[in-house]
Amino acid sequence: MINRRAILAFLTGLVSLPTLPMSFSQEKGSNPVDQEAKERMQKAAVAFFRQSQAPDGSFSAQAGPGVTGLVASALLSIGVPEEDPMVRKSIEYLLKTKKDSGGLHAEGSRHANYETCLAMMALSKINKEGKYDQVLSAAQKFIKGEQWDEGEGISPKDPAFGGAGYGSKSRPDLSNTAFFIEALRSTGVAQNDPAIQRALAFVNRCQNLESPANDTPFANKLNDGGFYYTPANGGDSMAGKDEATGGLRSYASMTYAGLKSMLYAGVSPEDYRVKAAVKYLSKNYSVTSNPGMGPAGLYYYLQTMSKALGVMGKDSFESQDGARPWKQDVLEQLMKTQKVDGSWTNPEPRWMEGDPNLVTAYALLTLANLGAR
Repeated sequence: MINRRAILAFLTGLVSLPTLPMSFSQEKGSNPVDQEAKERMQKAAVAFFRQSQAPDGSFSAQAGPGVTGLVASALLSIGVPEEDPMVRKSIEYLLKTKKDSGGLHAEGSRHANYETCLAMMALSKINKEGKYDQVLSAAQKFIKGEQWDEGEGISPKDPAFGGAGYGSKSRPDLSNTAFFIEALRSTGVAQNDPAIQRALAFVNRCQNLESPANDTPFANKLNDGGFYYTPANGGDSMAGKDEATGGLRSYASMTYAGLKSMLYAGVSPEDYRVKAAVKYLSKNYSVTSNPGMGPAGLYYYLQTMSKALGVMGKDSFESQDGARPWKQDVLEQLMKTQKVDGSWTNPEPRWMEGDPNLVTAYALLTLANLGAR
């Protein structure tokens, strides 16, 4: 059953999430964001979505309902009310994807876990009165069933154990596992829930860090504290393999995904894993590229970065060049790249970042993560 009190606490920021480690400096509120600029961007993006929504309430339906879930989450996150016709139609579209299994995904989808997680995150934002308790409870059960564990015939020693992929037949990866953890936490699942702790075991194995929590052969090859895509099936990093050591290269978007996931799973900011990730990110601070990947995945990166640093709870990031007002840096980057019609796209279209609906949703979620509306 959904824990309504936990949902309310999570949505209002009252859940006891970890505080920021010392390598992030200055107290909250010390670097205010230009709210007028932020609101102008949000207003233009909402206008774009009003003209890009399909009659059935979907956005980019050819890619499945995942984009619609992200757009709905983004609109709700910046304060567009549930009663708004655009939001209402998108939620109705997502609810029509509900299956007897509890999943919220397209018929025959190979991305059932991913699509369900995104729908859960959208619905959690409008479930304050328990309206969607049954839907979300069923969805929780569904994605837990999609997790790679003993049910897939693997042991806790398998590098795939605890991870989540696009679907149960898909290799687990850190990006989908991060969505999996966030979907469960946003719908009231406690950080010590067995499914989240299994997922943490997978997250640990994605870190380039020699530690008791990481038994993969890649742990000590680079040992830079960053994260890569997956240790499963022999390991893979979108940033490639280091020829000298055979290690899987870290990159920033996965490192922020790993950092966020560890915090949601109850890892302390003073833990050596968190400190190692922060050290890597301090050496690789950027808002104009996804360090390790260049322009690829930039808007996914900004959304993940802003979410992770928001969970950390501070406004200033201690980069190797000194303290940075990261919120204002991100805001200015989005100001520079928003198109006349209110949308964003990435000139590097890898990972669907040529789709303005997807990328504009990432951008709005990023703006929401910068603070008060």
